Amino acid sequence: MSTEDRPPAPRSLAEALRARGDAALGALLRSRPDLITPVPTDLTQLATRAGTRASVVRALERLDRFALQTAEALAVAADPATYGELLGLMAGDDADPAVVAALPHAVHLLREQALVWGDDDRLRLVRTARELLAPSPQHPSPTGLGPTVQEATAGMSPGRIQEIVAAAGLASTHDSVSAVTALTGLFTDRARMAALLADAPADSVEVLERLVWGPPYGQVTADPAPRLRWLLDRGLLLPTAPGTVVLPREVALHLRRGLAHRAPEPVPPVVETAAVHRPQVVDSAAAGQAYTALATVEELLKDWDEGGPAVLRAGGLSVRDLKRTAVALDVPEPAAAFWVELAYAAGLIASDGEADERYAATPAYDAWLEQPPAERWSRLVTAWLAATRTAGLVGGRDAKDRTLSALGPGLDRSAAPEVRHRVLALLAGLPEGAAPAAGPVLARLRWERPLRGDRREDDLRGRLAEWALSEAEQLGVTGRGALSAQGRALLGAPAAPAPVPEAEPSGPGDKLPLHHHHRPAPLAPLSPAEQAVASAAAARLLAPLLPEPLDHVLLQADLTAVAPGPLRRPLADMLGVLADVESKGGATVYRFTPGSVRRALDAGQAASDLHAFLAAHSRTPVPQPLAYLIDDVARRHGHLRVGAASAYVRCDDDAVLSEILADKRAAGLGLRRLAPTVLAAQADPAGLLEGLRAMGFAPAAESAEGDVLITRALAHRTPPRTAPEPVPDGPPVPDDTLLAAALRAIRAGDLASTTPRKPGTGPAANGELPRTGAAETLATMQAAVLTGEALWIGYVNAEGAASQRVIAPIRVEGGFVTAYDHTADEVRTYPLHRITGVAELADDAG
Repeated sequence: MSTEDRPPAPRSLAEALRARGDAALGALLRSRPDLITPVPTDLTQLATRAGTRASVVRALERLDRFALQTAEALAVAADPATYGELLGLMAGDDADPAVVAALPHAVHLLREQALVWGDDDRLRLVRTARELLAPSPQHPSPTGLGPTVQEATAGMSPGRIQEIVAAAGLASTHDSVSAVTALTGLFTDRARMAALLADAPADSVEVLERLVWGPPYGQVTADPAPRLRWLLDRGLLLPTAPGTVVLPREVALHLRRGLAHRAPEPVPPVVETAAVHRPQVVDSAAAGQAYTALATVEELLKDWDEGGPAVLRAGGLSVRDLKRTAVALDVPEPAAAFWVELAYAAGLIASDGEADERYAATPAYDAWLEQPPAERWSRLVTAWLAATRTAGLVGGRDAKDRTLSALGPGLDRSAAPEVRHRVLALLAGLPEGAAPAAGPVLARLRWERPLRGDRREDDLRGRLAEWALSEAEQLGVTGRGALSAQGRALLGAPAAPAPVPEAEPSGPGDKLPLHHHHRPAPLAPLSPAEQAVASAAAARLLAPLLPEPLDHVLLQADLTAVAPGPLRRPLADMLGVLADVESKGGATVYRFTPGSVRRALDAGQAASDLHAFLAAHSRTPVPQPLAYLIDDVARRHGHLRVGAASAYVRCDDDAVLSEILADKRAAGLGLRRLAPTVLAAQADPAGLLEGLRAMGFAPAAESAEGDVLITRALAHRTPPRTAPEPVPDGPPVPDDTLLAAALRAIRAGDLASTTPRKPGTGPAANGELPRTGAAETLATMQAAVLTGEALWIGYVNAEGAASQRVIAPIRVEGGFVTAYDHTADEVRTYPLHRITGVAELADDAG
């Protein structure tokens, strides 16, 4: 393209954006959705918003390490800089081929993000980004570079500058500006700088080597040592404050052989494989974990079925209640916190909202229990993927040094869903059955989002990644550290990139890289509709891998029953009442005790019912000791009856009542004999029941009519509750419909604001609305109807939002103007009283 045909270089970011097509503008708005919240009126406002500090910080945080290094290099380059100058800063004098190959993509990314604008011969970093990344004494640059010679000598006396010029072997000048220019020219000339440093004392060179990679500042005394004096005399060190010197940027770049960074990182770290398993082994292991996850959540909710722990005044579970939950689930406390938070995120538990507020299962839990196991798992992992609540923070401290509790406030971390998705996406990039070590995964994440890890003391992003790996294994999304088939489907990921050998690696050296020097296309998070489809697909893959529920147990002579696998729900529920769980694992062992049998009788079962139940569901004959235990407890069940006097005990056998009165353990019940077969008590009926049972009796409660009361465990449910909404990490990425509407509105406003007007007919194109009186507006409209000319108008809608439009009036009547709106590309009708003013367009306005 000839010079005459080349479009003029943009003079501002707004002009650079104006030259973009809709596809490029759409890419900007997708990558920086905060720019259309709310939709800008025109491209000038969009450019202004793209340069605000908050928006620029957010954009910089989302750059990968090499793109950020490129921006940092531009911050220490001249403004504007050429692509060649930038390449020199990034690749150095040796022109690292990896950097040379990767730099065009990094510059393209910075341009796309509107952090850099201008052609390759005039690259400009937006002003706010330069302020954030440029070095200063208060905020050193990650490059380790200091100020330029011109910046460092800004307050130096002309005489001192001339002394430095002379000591460096340069001719004296008539002014400081030319002297500084000559000194800069010396420091940027490789040959002359090499000659100057060749004469430097060895200990002076050692000082430079200590400062060259930063920090560039050092301390000196009022009488510097000879090695420092030699450097100060020649300007190789320049004073910035009393007792402080700095290594000028040009000197450092010479010593670094032109590199702005000590170690440019153009290629992302490779995620290597630490172990390889057969895909079938991975899927089976993951399915086993998925089943365990379902059983754990069910056990948690069953434990809270009649009302769970109380809600703390500040919200959340107490430390004691979390410990009790961990003991009940037989897991460590951090794992208990994870399962509690997962059930909460899935909408299965919530606060009941009563005066004595407690946690309990929600009505959604009952519906969840009725679903097939694979669908129940799908709901849990879908909630986990999107949740911003982070169980790993439980037990830590917030900004006010308060303990963070499970289900309490302060656990939301908006970056959590993105980190989980990215960790699983990295695993999806490995071959099937390949499991990486945690270290390379964390290194890769730190490369992809360096600002979020390197500049925060606690490296939250790294901890989120570690928790994501652990939680994915607990949920069965991964198995043996490798992504399972159902986990891959959950992400909507394609098939694995390549098959792997079925044998395990023979040693640490046998590693499988994710991609050698190519970046895989990252898996984008799915929309809610896409995620629902992916979750259903994952459930279909998991379903055949889950064990089939059994309808039988194995009764043994030692009063135990062994369930060799998962039991069908009715059998498991009944057995859970009739016996106590003694141990878990591949097989669950239940133990029958007098207390557990009495619990079944209290729930309304008769001895004959229990005998029939065991005979129907045991693959072995019912042992005689168990039959005797049931009959013995049933014979004594209800022999004693408790009612309200405050409470009373009656029994046809007065010897039993005498035995109770004589027992020292009954002293706290306040018993006294009313009749040979009746005792009165000061305790309430419930307390009396518990006291007598503790003494080894088996009393039954009775009603006022004398009938035995059947006590059933009533499930306590909260009112209908919705699952907690994730806390978004900034505005959501706009969908195609919103993006198209936003682009149309921005283009329309820009057309209206930049269309030329006739001189004297309105304000310049600076965003101001035209202002004319009602009579002038009406007359101009009517004249335009006759001539067919287009007009520029200001318009305020019913919500009070002002905009500029270019219209061609067609008809004016009844206080309305009907016109073809060029900015909206359609015919519209506007009330005249909402038009702020009108101006004629220039004759050549096309």
